[in-house]
Amino acid sequence: MPCRDQASASFARAFAVQSAAISRRFTRPLTKGLVLMVSLAALSVQAQQNASSTAATPAAATAGVYDMLVGTYTGGKSEGLYVYRFDTNTGDATRMSVAQTVNPSFLVVSHDKRYVYAVNELPGDNGPASQRGGVSAFRFDAASGELTFLNRVSAEGNDPCYLSLSPDGKYLLSANYSVAADPGGSFSVFPLQADGQLGAAVLTVHHEGGGPVRGRQDNAHVHSTVFSPDGQYLFVQDLGADKIYSYRYTPDGSRGLFGPTGTRYTVLPKGSGPRHLVFSADGQYGYLTNELAATVSTFRYSDGKLTQLQTLPLTAPGFKGQVGASALHLAPDGRFLYVSNRGDANEIVIFAVDATNGQLRLVGRQSSLGISPREFVIDPSGQWLIVGNQGSDNAYVFRRNQQSGLLEPEPKRIEIGSPVDFKLVAPG
Repeated sequence: MPCRDQASASFARAFAVQSAAISRRFTRPLTKGLVLMVSLAALSVQAQQNASSTAATPAAATAGVYDMLVGTYTGGKSEGLYVYRFDTNTGDATRMSVAQTVNPSFLVVSHDKRYVYAVNELPGDNGPASQRGGVSAFRFDAASGELTFLNRVSAEGNDPCYLSLSPDGKYLLSANYSVAADPGGSFSVFPLQADGQLGAAVLTVHHEGGGPVRGRQDNAHVHSTVFSPDGQYLFVQDLGADKIYSYRYTPDGSRGLFGPTGTRYTVLPKGSGPRHLVFSADGQYGYLTNELAATVSTFRYSDGKLTQLQTLPLTAPGFKGQVGASALHLAPDGRFLYVSNRGDANEIVIFAVDATNGQLRLVGRQSSLGISPREFVIDPSGQWLIVGNQGSDNAYVFRRNQQSGLLEPEPKRIEIGSPVDFKLVAPG
């Protein structure tokens, strides 16, 4: 939805000055539609217990064996954050342990693979609007597959749904889908401590706005925070505002930690609902899912700017029913892009990538064999695609044809409550 603030050079300068003053810990509104907030204190840390649900096997020594972390929604059949041992030689997954924590629906692993960070997506659909979500830190032993709770901090917003690490590993960013007390989504920035724990948020940036889709675009809704391939910029996908906001990342503080770029944002068609963004390995192209329109867009990337090249529908011609574009990932060799589409479609849509111009061509579809496929992962060997069906308490491991890009039938099934996110880590 279009944001109602005014872009100007004076605003950009003011934003940078305020961001640079983080250490002085104060709060000042910058303009209608974008507010920088500095957290004054860490909220109380809630202790959690790490429980192992099955007997762990010895550390994997076989080549091609990974630890697979699975984030879930709790309250039904799930207890929290799961660790499986995944064998790329066979496609088999063996459950190792579970760390009990609330709604760890999105995960990120530290650059050194020693720590795992998970959102605590609260209040959710049934919680009080005044409740803020959280972000939890865990120590991770990749050899044994065990997680140990370290601490939890406030996300400074409702329903945190995405995490990303700064390229230098100094900060963790949380995309907060909504903020009940101050309508509009936000993203928060947390310093990472030497022992893996999270510090309280040092910066929170709010968006405002509205869009045409009632119930989904009544306010701004930040859905993901993605750094550019060169590490100099941050792109923030706002589903409610129909915009991709762009910020310059300057960790030396010379221009503030995060400040708006000259262009400020990329505008998408009304009702698009931008959700997730990924970049090609060479850094030349970006791919975006538009949840509400059920489309995928291709952009050319250069020096902090996105130029739209193409937008394709995810649904088949003549499809009738609800849709909901979700995650997208490139194959390890970059030749194919995979996108999950929920609603009544419940499928993985497969596109070939043209190496000469980055544009996409539809090559196939594969039912997720369940309800509401959210996130998925392609293993580093490129042999397998693992997708979780949040609404049917299962995940499927599809063998992937690396030549055609298609997913082969008769996948392996994993029973797991409300699976959402997947991360693979090589045991060390």
